Amino acid sequence: MNELLIIILLVVIALIFNNLNNKIKKLEKEVSDLNAKISPNTTETTVKQQESSSQKITISEQVPSNENQERNLQQKRNNEELPIPEQKDWLSPVFEFLKQNILTIIGIFTLVLGIGYFVKYAIDKNWIGETARAGIGFCTGATIILIGHFLRKNYATFSSIITGGGVAVLYFTATIAFREYHLFSQNTAFIITILITLGSILLSYYYKSEILMIFSLLGGFSAPLMISTGQSNYPFLFIYLTLLNIGMLAITFLKQWKSVGWTAYILTTLYLFYLFSWTIDKPEFLSVVFYIISYIIFYIFALQNYIRKNTVYTPDILMLAFINFSSVTGLVYTFHEIKYEPVIVFPITFALVNMLFLLREYGRKDFGTSFSVFAGITVSLITIAIAIQCKAHLITSIWAVEATLLLFIWKKTGHKIFKTCFYLLFPLVVIAQIFTWTEYFNAKQLSIVFNPIFLTSLVTIISIIISLYLLKNNQGATTQKQGSFFEDSIPLIGYGVIYVAILLEITYHISEMPWSAITNIGILFTLFYIFILLLFKKQQNIGKDLETRLIYIFLLLLVVNASASTSAVVTSILSKELSIGFYFWHLLQWLPFIYVCFGIIPSSDFHKTKISYWIISSVFTIMVSCDLYHSYVLAYAPDLIHSYVTEDHFISLYLPIVWTILASFFIYIGLKRNIQEYNKIGFALIGIMVLKLYSYDVWQMDNISRISAFIVLGLILLLSSFTFQRLKNIIKNMVDKKDKNKEDLEV
Repeated sequence: MNELLIIILLVVIALIFNNLNNKIKKLEKEVSDLNAKISPNTTETTVKQQESSSQKITISEQVPSNENQERNLQQKRNNEELPIPEQKDWLSPVFEFLKQNILTIIGIFTLVLGIGYFVKYAIDKNWIGETARAGIGFCTGATIILIGHFLRKNYATFSSIITGGGVAVLYFTATIAFREYHLFSQNTAFIITILITLGSILLSYYYKSEILMIFSLLGGFSAPLMISTGQSNYPFLFIYLTLLNIGMLAITFLKQWKSVGWTAYILTTLYLFYLFSWTIDKPEFLSVVFYIISYIIFYIFALQNYIRKNTVYTPDILMLAFINFSSVTGLVYTFHEIKYEPVIVFPITFALVNMLFLLREYGRKDFGTSFSVFAGITVSLITIAIAIQCKAHLITSIWAVEATLLLFIWKKTGHKIFKTCFYLLFPLVVIAQIFTWTEYFNAKQLSIVFNPIFLTSLVTIISIIISLYLLKNNQGATTQKQGSFFEDSIPLIGYGVIYVAILLEITYHISEMPWSAITNIGILFTLFYIFILLLFKKQQNIGKDLETRLIYIFLLLLVVNASASTSAVVTSILSKELSIGFYFWHLLQWLPFIYVCFGIIPSSDFHKTKISYWIISSVFTIMVSCDLYHSYVLAYAPDLIHSYVTEDHFISLYLPIVWTILASFFIYIGLKRNIQEYNKIGFALIGIMVLKLYSYDVWQMDNISRISAFIVLGLILLLSSFTFQRLKNIIKNMVDKKDKNKEDLEV
């Protein structure tokens, strides 16, 4: 029943195809008839155009020679002033090809699968033996190739895809015949796959088909995997891949098929990264040789246009960056695994190779794109060499430097592909850096700063700082709308990476201290880090909104550090876990706080709302109160047990006095600067102090303390009132005098 359905389906497909073929022939005949009708009109139009042009020539001959010369000069100037056309996106031809031929690609893929399923069905039914199965596969592949051959004149692209499908059938047939049916040995299977590869390459060259060449490369690189038995024969594999890449290089020089070279590079890189796992189990020097040979081949491939035209295009620059850094990664890793030294010989050697071209550009006094590219690669490789010599982690360092290099090249060339690659690589840098930080948990006795983990972080920090500088003014290279998300998020991520890298290094080296000390130092570092960001806000293009948020975070951390964190430190000091000298470190927070209040806040948007005055006054009050409170406790409490009595004594007796002085200060500032909010804050603080004094404090004091508190507070309030009255009169006299002088001038 199933066989009958398949036969009926094939007949229906044949009828449909025949019907469509007849319609296409009919349409072709109608088109040719229309062309025949249009051609006479076209001839008449051509004759008229020729007559018109001859008249124009006759008129132009009558124009004086001087006028013709002036026109030629003007035309020459206009040609010189014409802008150089922008280089088109190199990915657009790929997408255009896929858009036009996607149905053909899917069709040939579906056909190959259909043939495979049909053969499998025939095998399951025992219709054909193993040898016959292989023969059917080879015949089917050859038939498809012949069909593509006959279609090549009128349908070049379609023919190439069809031929590629036939080559794929041959590869799969050879693989199945060897692995499943064991019809021939491994050497015979490999010779067959090589012959298939050579045949497809010759067909590609003969047909002048770049698409078929890519199919051939895919098959050629897949051949070793298809006939692999699991036994490692790396010398033979390396020789085969090297010969395949040399053939690719020759083809690209003859035909200028860049996509072929990129396909070979991607496939070779996949093989090379596979070597990592092999190198761990069986380190050999042979892999180093293969890395170097591959570097030479693809470096020459990247320099084709530079050799011929003394210039480098966008794909060439990408290849130069990728081949240098991927080769350094593999070579240094392999050299390290086989215990050879020095590992920096490879980045230094590659840097010297690029420096030769840099010196060539310098000698020609050509400081254009080529000079910038070779300079950027040379400096990046030297940076990598220094990082590796200092035992920094390989992958993280190389990715960080390469990301910065791509951004540098984007700034010099303006091609968006480099910026896109930076956006793709930057998250990988962050992820690799996070994995590097996890080594702090198991590391023991690391040196301060000069240890592999922090040196890796230092390379990443320097790369991020350079990248942020390059991204700072990019409106000339890209529009505001493009990349705005990344340009907003990358600086924040970059600042976060720098912060965490330094904080983890500090935390690791103080990890033996009490937790209160670690927290206090961490908060103090965070305060100074935010302060530095605010201090250099113009250099980092920090906007007003972000600046205001940073100020709020800064003030919040000040409150946390002055109250909770320092209280924990005081407790540790009284418990003899810390020395009393540690307490004075937290007083450093006053330095950035004073500068932020007088140097940053006045020029910011912090005081746009009235509540900001209350926030900064509250922070100042809490900081002064807590510092005096902690200092008093440390000065008069001999141990933790006696500190509770000392704390109650300060809160009941001295804290109201402190708040009264602060309230007077706020009222004074409010009157002097004519800011009503400070006056309100001062009176509100006096109200809180008085409420606290009469509702709680007086009932906790002895008679002598109660009398002293009332006398001192009364004197302070009277002196403050007298001072305010004098200040008010002075201000009034100044205003009156100013108005009088103004009137005199008007008279």
